[in-house]
Amino acid sequence: MRLSQNLLSGKRKYLLGLILFVFISVICVAFSMEYSDDFNISRREVLLRRIGHELLLQSGDSTSRVLPVKKIAKNEYQIGFEHDFTFQPDFLVNTTQRLLAKDPLASDYVVNVLNCANASVAYGYAISKNKKDDIITCRGRRQPIACYMINIKFKPTGITTAKNGYFLGALLLVAFAGFIFLRSVKPQRTLPDSQHTGMITLGSMSFDAETRTLMMNGKTTDLTRTETRVLSIFASSPNEAIERSRLQKEIWEDEGVIVGRSLDMFISKLRKKLEFDPNIKIVVIRGKGYKLEINS
Repeated sequence: MRLSQNLLSGKRKYLLGLILFVFISVICVAFSMEYSDDFNISRREVLLRRIGHELLLQSGDSTSRVLPVKKIAKNEYQIGFEHDFTFQPDFLVNTTQRLLAKDPLASDYVVNVLNCANASVAYGYAISKNKKDDIITCRGRRQPIACYMINIKFKPTGITTAKNGYFLGALLLVAFAGFIFLRSVKPQRTLPDSQHTGMITLGSMSFDAETRTLMMNGKTTDLTRTETRVLSIFASSPNEAIERSRLQKEIWEDEGVIVGRSLDMFISKLRKKLEFDPNIKIVVIRGKGYKLEINS
């Protein structure tokens, strides 16, 4: 009888632990999805400003400003300009398709170029995920110089909720399987540093680009993805000057946007994480860039 009670108590504890594990997993997924959506929306606004920037350059204007992007509805944005300009419809269509291809939420959208004076439509077209449903007209007719606003309306991604549901269900199954697996498998010993192929020695520190960590005297410091990319470039050429333009290109060019001051911010964060070893420092090379200086 007592044995049965012990078994029942053990099953209850097991079930309670499983429920708690699943609950925590659900919370983590919910927050990560919300963060991902916010990030994609912020990135979309940068892409929209880029459209305005390239449009002005094509018209021969390299000095006037693209005004702050306005969100005029849930899925609709407006790009405004400081001065009048002219544009080629072909260039506008190709530019929006090229840049918005980087937006995972922008599969279908409608673009309307409005006259500032009366909000009449000077030019418009529709892009669809299914190319045969694209609606594009009058591509070869250059528009006159005038004050324009560009409204871009995106199709609501109603399928996102369903996808999230499938993803959440799959994650719960993985969490359950992982819980059962971890109970039955003993933890493996960590391989020594010498057996870890991704390890790079920097002074008295060990840098692991695969796990995004810095290690010194048994202490581990975590790095962000971008910090890891910056330090990897420095580690490949220690004690050599690296041009600022090269760093920006290799780190951010594939993102579609290069933000100058972002590099300074990540350099500053890396310096703080490297300061535990006084023989390692990132120094400024005036008029050129930076250098990872390692003193023997």
